[in-house]
Amino acid sequence: MADKPVYLTPDGREKIIKELEYLITVKRPEVAEAIHSAKEEGDISENSAYDAAKEQQAFVEGKIMQLEQMLKNAEIISKPVMTGIVILGSHVKVVEKGTKDEEEYQIVGSAEADPSNGRISNESPLGKALMGRKKGETVTFKTPAGELHYQLQEIW
Repeated sequence: MADKPVYLTPDGREKIIKELEYLITVKRPEVAEAIHSAKEEGDISENSAYDAAKEQQAFVEGKIMQLEQMLKNAEIISKPVMTGIVILGSHVKVVEKGTKDEEEYQIVGSAEADPSNGRISNESPLGKALMGRKKGETVTFKTPAGELHYQLQEIW
């Protein structure tokens, strides 16, 4: 089975590379030292410091594997060409039907989604509804709170 692509902006890719580098060069040695120190305390069968360090090691190694896999499957979102259609990387301005509140988002892959900072996933209900749409269109999507309707004001 092929791995699912991970859509990243160039900045998102750099952020993952930096986090991976930190985990490998700083965090992994810190955890190894904590394990070593805990072993020096004697019997590891009832050593809570050793158990905690081993749990931390498992977490760090798991995160390293996750980030390496993301980079392996990364597809970089280039700056969108002005097509007038919402694609990965597009910035959009939308207005919820019945309000005048404008909201701006960038459509990114799920690995970079951060709605509080205006970055929504192409897999989110709103992101999915906007993909392939044109300025002026109204999109409808379901949320736990019910069905919502947004009008697409701008794409850039």
